[in-house]
Amino acid sequence: MAATDLFSDQDRLQIKNAIAGAELLTSGEIRVYIEDECKGEVLDRAAFIFEELAMHKTEERNGVLVYLATDYKKFAIIGDVGIHVKVGDDFWKSIKEKMVANFKAGKLTEGLAIAIQESGVALSKYFPRKADDKNELSDEIVFGK
Repeated sequence: MAATDLFSDQDRLQIKNAIAGAELLTSGEIRVYIEDECKGEVLDRAAFIFEELAMHKTEERNGVLVYLATDYKKFAIIGDVGIHVKVGDDFWKSIKEKMVANFKAGKLTEGLAIAIQESGVALSKYFPRKADDKNELSDEIVFGK
């Protein structure tokens, strides 16, 4: 089944609202990228997509990408240098464990929402929303080929 078919309109709205809600508290940017296949190393693919989506061009280098390859059952969550130096590897590992628990239970949307929410909390701690903040990147899910 194609990745686009795994997410209902309600699922998509829930994910988009999670992103928008998380970003209300921070100047950081969160994106979700979902595709069917990831033939290589998942972190390499996520880093490639991060750059393709121009996430490294945010003003404070505080973008977070949640990447999922549904057919290959691979996923990653990565943050740009600005947020990564603040939270470290253990933060990302903790989120991944929560995502795995949801994914194993067949709860893809919930797993993505947890990653978004927890990323938003960390971003708000280190990069609180500014009065003149603008949404630099779209909140829409990006579905790959």
